[in-house]
Amino acid sequence: MSMTALLLTLIAILLATLYIFFHRRFNYWRRLGIAHDKPSWLLGNLVGAQRTISFADISRNVYLKYKGTGPFCGFYFFQCPAVVLLDIELIKNVLIRDFANFADRGMFNNERDDPLSGHLFLLDGHKWRSLRAKLSSAFTSGKMKLMLPMMIEVTQNLVEVMGEQLLEDNVVELKEILARYTTDIIGKVAFGIVCNSLRDSEAEFRIMGRRSFSEARHGQVVGGLMHSFPDLARWLRMRAINDDVIEFFMRIVRETVEYREKNNIKCNDFMSLLIDLRNDKKLRGDNGEEKCLTIEEMAAQAFVFFIAGFETSSTTMAFALYELAQKPSLQERLRREVLGTIAKHNNEFTFECLQDMKYMDQVVLETLRKYSVVPILNRKALSDYAVPGHPNFVIKKGMSVIIPTVGIHYDPNIYPNPEQWDPERFTQEQRDLRESVEWLPFGDGPRNCIGKRFGGMQIRVGLAHLLCKYRFSVCDKTEIPLKMNVKSFLISTLNGIYLRVEELK
Repeated sequence: MSMTALLLTLIAILLATLYIFFHRRFNYWRRLGIAHDKPSWLLGNLVGAQRTISFADISRNVYLKYKGTGPFCGFYFFQCPAVVLLDIELIKNVLIRDFANFADRGMFNNERDDPLSGHLFLLDGHKWRSLRAKLSSAFTSGKMKLMLPMMIEVTQNLVEVMGEQLLEDNVVELKEILARYTTDIIGKVAFGIVCNSLRDSEAEFRIMGRRSFSEARHGQVVGGLMHSFPDLARWLRMRAINDDVIEFFMRIVRETVEYREKNNIKCNDFMSLLIDLRNDKKLRGDNGEEKCLTIEEMAAQAFVFFIAGFETSSTTMAFALYELAQKPSLQERLRREVLGTIAKHNNEFTFECLQDMKYMDQVVLETLRKYSVVPILNRKALSDYAVPGHPNFVIKKGMSVIIPTVGIHYDPNIYPNPEQWDPERFTQEQRDLRESVEWLPFGDGPRNCIGKRFGGMQIRVGLAHLLCKYRFSVCDKTEIPLKMNVKSFLISTLNGIYLRVEELK
């Protein structure tokens, strides 16, 4: 046989092997008789994702289409079979009752080559459990009380900047100004640094915040393959975060730690907790050499606190004001509650004020229901899991599990007329009628969002102060309905949120 013929034969064998492999893989759910959409060979069930359709809409459509066909339906995340959960009891099992089998997310992280990826959201196994236990003390009610004065100081700056902007134009784009506000809060609380983003839209922290979301290191296909095959991506020493973002956060954390340790500075912020963990001799390894947290680990936790906190909270605030602008009577009701609560506390905004604002809770919870900023939760099965009561439905070891938050939040059987924004869904009486897993902006169970208290507090503080000073209404530039950005994984508007803002007399 000639060399050319041998080479062609080898290529034919390789192509045939690949064909058989992918044909078998993409017929996985069909062979089992489990409902699913037909996949494409490259993108699985993600055709058009972040180009013509958002990931939120994909997950919502799958949930609403297949709910009732079984406890879960099949899904192809690129080339990997996965499951989308459809049954509330199964969701409760995965997040709470049988959490031990679904504790991991199975997402890409690479602490060696991509140090900022070694954070709590992406870590799995013992590393996650250990770090979660140590960091939980930063988000207790007591710590929130200590952080509140710093938060109020930044919020007062927001109120002033809003007033200055009204001197130029009473139509304000809220999405950007609120992102600068939450950037300043988290910069101060996490890093102890005055970012000054509110007065300088090109401040370094704001630029890095934008870049962290809008400038991915890789395209959709490469990024998807990294998360589909994280072990291979780590072996190839791949990175997910841009080098300049890594260098910025590493530098900020290193300089902050060196300055505070040199000058023995203690603050009531997240960075102080990280420094304490780094220097706690009780938490060192057996050889007494390794400190609890390295600088790289500290930077990773500060990084995720920053990116998880500023975008989600600012977006939720903007959506809440957008809805309140369309319902002036509800806006006035909330304003009366805020002013009345502050008056009852000697005209001082305290931590207890937040606990007393019940209608504020309803407004925030309904906004997070309608605008589920993070559209899905994901888990990975650590061993084969036969669904109780459905022995033919088995989630295989290593398989990705998708919980369609946005699908649940738009399920008309749970939330009638789901497109309508209605805070009355979240009176205490209505909440008591629902399962906790039927509202999942922060997840549920042992791996829920560790920053839930902090995020909720900065949203409520910001809304309360703005409503005390300003009235918000729709104008010619207000989009109704809003056009959403399909290219963003997080739920986000395409063109911003414009409202007319008037100072109260």
